[in-house]
Amino acid sequence: MGLERIELTPGYSVSRLTKGNWQLAERHGPRVERAIAIEGMRRFVEAGITNFDCADHYVGVEELIGEFRRTYPSLARQLTVQTKLVPDRNVLRGIKRGDIELIVDRARSRLGQDTLDMVQFHWWDWSIPGHVDSLLWLADMQREGKLRQIGVTNYDCVHLKEALDAGAVISSHQVQYSPLDLRPEHGVVNLCLRHAIHLQCYGTVAGGFLGNKWLGLPEPAAPADRSQAKYRLIIEEFGGWALYQQLLAALDGVARRHAVSVTAVALRWVLDRPGVATAIVGARTDAHLADLLTVQTLVLDDADRAAISAVTALAKGPAGDCYSVERVLDGAHGSLNWMNQNLKGVGSR
Repeated sequence: MGLERIELTPGYSVSRLTKGNWQLAERHGPRVERAIAIEGMRRFVEAGITNFDCADHYVGVEELIGEFRRTYPSLARQLTVQTKLVPDRNVLRGIKRGDIELIVDRARSRLGQDTLDMVQFHWWDWSIPGHVDSLLWLADMQREGKLRQIGVTNYDCVHLKEALDAGAVISSHQVQYSPLDLRPEHGVVNLCLRHAIHLQCYGTVAGGFLGNKWLGLPEPAAPADRSQAKYRLIIEEFGGWALYQQLLAALDGVARRHAVSVTAVALRWVLDRPGVATAIVGARTDAHLADLLTVQTLVLDDADRAAISAVTALAKGPAGDCYSVERVLDGAHGSLNWMNQNLKGVGSR
């Protein structure tokens, strides 16, 4: 049996498990061993995980996927690549069509694709107008054949509705969604369901915090990296380390009943939520590929879901709409964002 797939629009289908590639960006961990990374990509595609997620500002990643495509052309034909288009905050005011087209054309060159599979648009600052015009420019480029699908990422209900009312045609919305972060359920899920917009979900295992290795451990004194810092803040919003450990224990109970990992349960939980098309899992290598493949055959029953819901019902947050706390520029979450790295070449999620 092949891995689950879903059709986002007629004739455009993707694997429901998606390989995230942020960890391969320069300056976000040990130096990338290109040959090892490319062989890891090969094993993902051969296993049926044929949807790759990247971004213009994940420095070096589009080029690395392009190298994989040239190295394994037959596998490249099975691959869909969705990249994010993230203009620097410093250029948002007065942004021009040429600024958007430059990033699109650069991605086409890096990935080695005349037509990009999907471009997912992000806008850093809602106080600066221009996101709707940018999406409509992307629609022009779609008609010109430069890209197949338009998605958005980190939109809240107000601005997603504004884009839709202006005539933007959006096939998917990438949001942070996990048992630790239910913000999509505060309005975005229902809005997307009404407009046939599929959810593609990142943060599904909270940077590894939704995994067996953290079960029963005391709270670490300090985060090891920016990813860990980001999801530690989500844990605090959720209700703190003690409640997070209750959630891990509940996930572990379900995992033991099904002889799978906590990570597999968390991913299956996300994939089973209304409106969800894909779960994105960050993967530097294929070390955890076998574990990911167990998600395919995992079926959660009512008792499993009830055990998880009993803990998530106690959550204090994160409150608000999707990506709302991350947009507070001087806040704890917002201070982790690097918002002017696309042209400088300093990449980050």
